[in-house]
Amino acid sequence: MPSDSARRKGVALSDKQRIAWLRLIRSDNVGPSTFRDLINHFGSAEAALAALPELSRRGGAARAIRIASVEDAERELDRARAFGARLVGIGEPDYPAALRQIDGAPPLLAMKGNRTPASPPSVGIVGSRNASINGVKFASLIARDCGRAGYVITSGLARGIDTAAHRASLETGTIAVLAGGLDKPYPPENVGLLDEITSGNGLAISEMPFGWEPRARDFPRRNRLIAGVSLGVVVIEAAERSGSLITARLAGDFGRLVFAVPGSPLDPRCHGTNGLLKQGAIVTTGSADVIDALAPLSQLDLLDQPVIEEPGGERPPGDMLPPDDSDRERIASALGPTPVEIDDIIRHTGLAPATVYLVLLELDLAGRLHRHVGGLVSLAMMD
Repeated sequence: MPSDSARRKGVALSDKQRIAWLRLIRSDNVGPSTFRDLINHFGSAEAALAALPELSRRGGAARAIRIASVEDAERELDRARAFGARLVGIGEPDYPAALRQIDGAPPLLAMKGNRTPASPPSVGIVGSRNASINGVKFASLIARDCGRAGYVITSGLARGIDTAAHRASLETGTIAVLAGGLDKPYPPENVGLLDEITSGNGLAISEMPFGWEPRARDFPRRNRLIAGVSLGVVVIEAAERSGSLITARLAGDFGRLVFAVPGSPLDPRCHGTNGLLKQGAIVTTGSADVIDALAPLSQLDLLDQPVIEEPGGERPPGDMLPPDDSDRERIASALGPTPVEIDDIIRHTGLAPATVYLVLLELDLAGRLHRHVGGLVSLAMMD
């Protein structure tokens, strides 16, 4: 397993860069993938911010794009500091190593607590909120044994299985992923548990702004982070329409291992986990099933991968002229409501990759592009 010092490499953002990053990700139509493309094209968040109005206009925006102000960013940073938290960039040492590698990883994470759990490899444990006694016991057993084996336990702070996993790993290290802002934990009865996590050997993380009340549609985003932080996800008692199955599916999409604990066919809480087993999830009846399967992955250095570039100053985009209207028309006509690969657009249009990526950025910032899992894109249908 790579040493802690090896895992903790990275380059810190300056205060000025952190404010610019925060402004960029909080601006309209800038999601994680768009953020990455903007930084890699323009060299810095400041240069990207300056380009947003023109890019959006060229993409056909109906109105001027809203850009987060310096004052807004400074207020959020002040609120984070007052709460005892920090905003960590994707290339910085404290950013969870495995999360860096997923498609569309958050450029900035709000983090509170002990920074150590962000470094070791992690096991995600998720399952039913309405868990059985045996389900809770088994979740605690897996969390405790995996913790002793050197893994940090990641879960979503929910009732039931999540709570059991966090409590069993308070001493060895646990990460709570929140669907809302760090100052808006859910459910309310786990506020005390969250305090135990962040005041001890644990960490709370969120990609949402401070003050953000979690909504139903925010929980799949939380599940995405759980899957991204973890090398493998253990599912214990999940119904057929459970959010835990979303976490499992995302883990599979990210190339992570999916473990499922078999349960009684008569228990609705086990229908989802039994279904995962039919789909090829690893049968899990003890901690050794998880620890042995993850051992080879734990040897990988997850930091030897390209990430968003920035520290080091601005890198101008070069002498390439903006695409002309005929280029935009060719790219837009190649797009439709069905997601396609960007490489296919390049081959179909015969245009330079840099031209295609820039036009896609224009469309994205104008609200005319949808991005999908796996780097696919489609044209947004306008009313």
